[in-house]
Amino acid sequence: MRLSPLNQRRWRNFKRNRRATWSLILFGILFGVSLFAEFIANDKPILVSYRGEIRMPVFQFYSERDYGGDFPTAAKYSDIELQCLITTGGLEPCFDDPEGLIAAARAGTITDDGFMRGWMLWPIIPYSYKTIVDVPGVAPAPPSATNWLGTDDTKRDVTARVIYGFRLSVFFALIVTAMASVIGIVAGAVQGYFGGWTDLVFQRVIEIWTGIPSLYVIIIIFAILGRSFWLLVFLTVLFGWPSLVGVVRAEFLRARNFEYVRAARALGVSNTTIMFRHMLPNAMVATVTLLPFLVTGAIGTLASLDFLGFGLPSSAPSLGELTLQAKQNLQAPWLGFTAFFTFAIMLSLLVFIFEGVRDAFDPRKTFS
Repeated sequence: MRLSPLNQRRWRNFKRNRRATWSLILFGILFGVSLFAEFIANDKPILVSYRGEIRMPVFQFYSERDYGGDFPTAAKYSDIELQCLITTGGLEPCFDDPEGLIAAARAGTITDDGFMRGWMLWPIIPYSYKTIVDVPGVAPAPPSATNWLGTDDTKRDVTARVIYGFRLSVFFALIVTAMASVIGIVAGAVQGYFGGWTDLVFQRVIEIWTGIPSLYVIIIIFAILGRSFWLLVFLTVLFGWPSLVGVVRAEFLRARNFEYVRAARALGVSNTTIMFRHMLPNAMVATVTLLPFLVTGAIGTLASLDFLGFGLPSSAPSLGELTLQAKQNLQAPWLGFTAFFTFAIMLSLLVFIFEGVRDAFDPRKTFS
């Protein structure tokens, strides 16, 4: 699809900002990697070959019984007995000497009745964000060849939790920002365009709404309904949409009496078309300027609630919870360094990207 001349100019303006361009590339790589977190950090193999059948435990549930075991519970692929059952095709007893049977099967000395020897393809990091790592010593454990960033105070792999937590934080911030922006832009446009009593009533409602202590409300509702991701998104949007109203309202109040608006009204153009097709593009520069603050504010809100213990469930991959662990375990500096650099890199890249987006929408900046 070919871009319009206006969008081509915006794209050229964005690329002129080298810092924004490289930030977009780097953030795209990091976020793209995190989208495939299940294939990078997981306590389940990506592929399992069992009796010639290819299985994907990442997407489908398999019990131990599905591999020739005795129990209908979820298969624990890190157990040496289950690995023996998979390798030998479940045709040999794997309770006495599983390691020896695995070695014999790989050497081709075990008859498997026509079935191919089984195998497993593991992710780079064989731990999920909630996997308890069986490592000797006291938790939190320092970084090692097995756990690149160490473990937390419950012996969960920090690298896996950072990958999943990065993805969760970015998704949360983008969803909240998009929904809050739509509501805030529509509310500000209506106030600024119509003015009068509409503007006056809206302003009083917003003043009352912004005076409500949102943090306390979130804590109370979580205590009643329980903690969940989508409930937190809803509550954050519920109290975050007024952030853009003031800027959009001011731009529409300024432009409502411009000549092109009067001409459109005289030609019978509908108010919706005038507001969102003709006036909104002129208000986008001021609106986009605030988007970095909305994104970073959403990430900060999520991290703050998790740090205080009132955010997502404790089992969720939370960067705020990692920060709390760093505070509680000063003898484990790798937790603090990991949390700091993760937030610093993520927030800096997002701010630089939106800085380029702001320049792209600024009509005063032209490509030469």
